[in-house]
Amino acid sequence: MSSVTAAAPRAAAPSRGPAGRAGRGGGARRRPSGRRNAAGWLFATPFLAIFTTFMAFPIAATLLMSFTDFGLTQVTNPLSARFVGFDNYLRLFEDQKFRKALFNTGYFVVLGVPLTVFCGLVIAVLLNNGIGRARTFFRAGFYTPVVTSIVAVAIVWRFVLDPADGLIAGLAAELGRTAPDFLGSETLAMPSLIAMAVWRNLGTAMVLFLAGLQAIPADVREAARLDGAGIWHEFRSITVPLLRPTMLYALVITTIGYLNVFEEPFVMTQGGPSDSTLTVSLHMYREGFGFFHMGYASAMAYVLFLVIAAITVLQLRLLKDNTK
Repeated sequence: MSSVTAAAPRAAAPSRGPAGRAGRGGGARRRPSGRRNAAGWLFATPFLAIFTTFMAFPIAATLLMSFTDFGLTQVTNPLSARFVGFDNYLRLFEDQKFRKALFNTGYFVVLGVPLTVFCGLVIAVLLNNGIGRARTFFRAGFYTPVVTSIVAVAIVWRFVLDPADGLIAGLAAELGRTAPDFLGSETLAMPSLIAMAVWRNLGTAMVLFLAGLQAIPADVREAARLDGAGIWHEFRSITVPLLRPTMLYALVITTIGYLNVFEEPFVMTQGGPSDSTLTVSLHMYREGFGFFHMGYASAMAYVLFLVIAAITVLQLRLLKDNTK
């Protein structure tokens, strides 16, 4: 009897073998096999090859080039480029054209980004509330300029703003007035480019805000209306707070796009008149591919990159707490 009772605890003791560990863990964990890893790398290889060749390598080469005097004479023999340290970066602060381009780019962003986001939000609210079945038609209409070639859009706008034969000139002539030279005036050239950019890009903000509005639960709106909230109070207290993540994304991508503005001034004004529409990207293009100052243009590119990164981080931090 004593031998039976003594053996019972030993029989009830948990097994310490592989089966026991599997029982406590709910099943042995399976590690990915070497074949699965190889298959994953095989499918990722085309992307990695394209990314390395056309993105990573040029980015690294541009960074190295920004510390050299790489120019036209070094195109056939890149190893002959001379290391100049931070001279290209220091030269930027002495370049009046670069300071002018930086100011013009900031002007374009400060006016263009709020107008684009605001107009996109207003149109999205109108489409979401009162259009009904025609919503798809108007949504496609406002978004069409976004997917249209920027060169084609710029050429059309040049015709519209032409002071002699343009559309606005014709309407002004019918009223017995003379249309101003929008693109030939130092005062009106940049606002004209901003107006075109806002018209072309508000479709992106509209689509983003429309998706955000449709994601807001209907019962939240109904509860606010039952509590006596008016249209403005509902928009300010419910719609805007719930749209903050969408607003943050729209602000970030619009700001990045406008800081890189190039096609509009390149096609419509060539940076004129008197460099009033010269932007950093256009100035960079001229220095790099017009005068073959590749090292200097590379330094300009990295300064623009740092400006974009700093502004993006600032936007994310300002709206971070509101998007939780």
